[in-house]
Amino acid sequence: MIADTPQAWLATCPRALPPILAKELESLGATDLREQQAGVSFVGTRAVMYRACLWSRTATRVLMPVGDGAAGNADALYETLCGLPWPELLKEERSVAVTFHGTNSEIRNTRFGAQRSKDAIVDVYRAASLTPPKISLEAPDLQIVVRLHRDRIDVALDMVGESLHRRGYRRAAGDAPLKENLAAALLLRADWPRLAKEGAALVDPMCGSATLLLEGAQIAADQAPALGRSSFGFMAWSGHDDEQWLAIQSEARGRAERGLAQGLPEIRGYDADPKVIRRAEENISAAGLAKWVRVSVKALGEVRKPTHIALPKGLLITNPPYGERIGRKDSLPQLYRHLGELLNREFKGWQAAILAGDREHGRSLGLRSHRQYQLFNGRLPVTLLLIDLEGNRLTDGHAGTADQEAPVVTEENADLVLSPGAEMFANRVRKNQRKLASWLKRSGNECYRLYDADIPEYAVAIDRYGEHLHVAEYKAPVQISEEAAAQRLADIRQSLPEATGTAANKIVYKQRERQRGKSQYQVRGDAGEMLSVREGNAKLLVNLHDYLDTGLFLDHRPLRLRIAAEAKGLRFLNLYCYTGSATIHAALAGARETVSVDLSNSYLSWLGQNLAHNGLAETRNHLERADVMQWLREGDDLFDLILLDPPSFSNSRKVPGSFDVQRDHGGLLGLAMKRLAPTGVLYFSNNRRKFRLDADVSERFAVKDITKRTLDPDFQRHPVPHQCWEFRHETP
Repeated sequence: MIADTPQAWLATCPRALPPILAKELESLGATDLREQQAGVSFVGTRAVMYRACLWSRTATRVLMPVGDGAAGNADALYETLCGLPWPELLKEERSVAVTFHGTNSEIRNTRFGAQRSKDAIVDVYRAASLTPPKISLEAPDLQIVVRLHRDRIDVALDMVGESLHRRGYRRAAGDAPLKENLAAALLLRADWPRLAKEGAALVDPMCGSATLLLEGAQIAADQAPALGRSSFGFMAWSGHDDEQWLAIQSEARGRAERGLAQGLPEIRGYDADPKVIRRAEENISAAGLAKWVRVSVKALGEVRKPTHIALPKGLLITNPPYGERIGRKDSLPQLYRHLGELLNREFKGWQAAILAGDREHGRSLGLRSHRQYQLFNGRLPVTLLLIDLEGNRLTDGHAGTADQEAPVVTEENADLVLSPGAEMFANRVRKNQRKLASWLKRSGNECYRLYDADIPEYAVAIDRYGEHLHVAEYKAPVQISEEAAAQRLADIRQSLPEATGTAANKIVYKQRERQRGKSQYQVRGDAGEMLSVREGNAKLLVNLHDYLDTGLFLDHRPLRLRIAAEAKGLRFLNLYCYTGSATIHAALAGARETVSVDLSNSYLSWLGQNLAHNGLAETRNHLERADVMQWLREGDDLFDLILLDPPSFSNSRKVPGSFDVQRDHGGLLGLAMKRLAPTGVLYFSNNRRKFRLDADVSERFAVKDITKRTLDPDFQRHPVPHQCWEFRHETP
């Protein structure tokens, strides 16, 4: 037997299913599981991989990563593929095909990428005087998967071959078939494995091609979903151990035989269309389950709970039509209402699982759901509603499952209703909080960044201000639809209170308005509600509601504290002072005098409030409303400590022309350095992502890049939020 040591694998699945897949893989012996947007990476032996291919009900593929590397252009792609040990990975005389995903500015066509990859693999064999594998685009023994992201590729071997969702029993399907792995996920979410062990019945009143019924029967029979497959991709892999695989396969056959021998619970399906029922019967027969899974022609209004035996427990599960799939939208409320009445009348004491097209459908049922899961049927977002029919009172349908009785989030039941996307987001937020915990304990900071688009699909920045959270939505990438962005924001709203322990009424959202027009954001209001937060020795006023920004740029915290440590007895100049938080730090630290310059009356008024809030007098802390460059030109008094933090761009009506920090920083720094005392220090910072300091500036002054020293752990990520330099006069 070939040695079987743990290694890395990747199982892919439809969106929103990684949490279910991760539990499956863990039960099969996988370790180090990490959920991704559409898959789960894990570590396991070859035996674990075999079991994942055989037993996973939700996976689509199982991949073995074999390498990665540069692929900025076709030549780099070729060299990376040539660097992999293909003769050591592939069995001899087996056929392969390359599946290529992604494009970039140089590799603009996936066919070209696949062809170039294939050429590299073949050339590796020829260079070693070996016979290259055959290329078969139709039915290769093994698929080589190349995924291009920007200028790099990941390369993997597909251990599966034909997608795992294809169980082999489907001979025919209806107009909108439910994929087998999504059907299995619905059953797993509805706790069908436990119910089946307890002898509960399974009924689908709109069964279509019987996918839900067949997946339910296989689960009840302890039958591996891929047991009927005759070939897998791993059979062409050089590391395949046929003896080990046959033993695992034999074990699965024994479990299935014992499961069927023990008998299955009552499994029934109904549909109004005789043609659909005939297709369902073909599928049931192909699956070898005709003895246990029965279907018949009945319209929804004719469905009744089977009465030939007592069925006190059961699961009614169904995938009703919805507008984008099939059916007329205007008739769907009546259909769902009828379904709700059927559940209430015939199936008291049972559980129900309804895959609804949207929340309005759920309301039409008129029944409370105790859990909801956001899923995708293909590209369509759908909601799985789980309903306990014991004591569930039928309402008029206006106040139903989605809003009043099963809110998207509450503090009390957030752990019960989190969608898969919300769970993934919540886990990242919790992880970030744990990583920051020791630093927060040491520093005592109560204002910090908790999350900054760590998961690109959830593009928000989350900042904590004491007991409050401020959530600012970034502009979604152009390829993200408005509907997808809205769903992800809903996931964030759903999970954030539970993940952070913050009351929902203390979370403020700045949502980007998706509209045409000059402004992408709407001003939240003018309530003027100020929140006092502490940073070091300073008490600072922030406004979480009325403006785009809060009045406190958290990434500059280390620089403000550095100024506080150096300011005692010095004259401090704060240019483009904003709300003056650095001024407050300097004044509290004992600065002899502070001068703060800004063109905005609003910001200077805010600074005045901050001064008063800290008991500081304006007699020693001067506020100057002026254009900074003009103010610098017109004065000649010197300062020991200067903070220069200009905007990236400004086009104010109050001054002629415009300001661009990349274009104009040389002149601005020249003016500011004229106001710096001979032994003084100036800190220059800006938030322009691609900013580059002009070479002649470094030649005129003593310049030191201190960016890394001005980033606390909550902002130590890429790209960095700002750049910062220390400027001094050249010493003689």
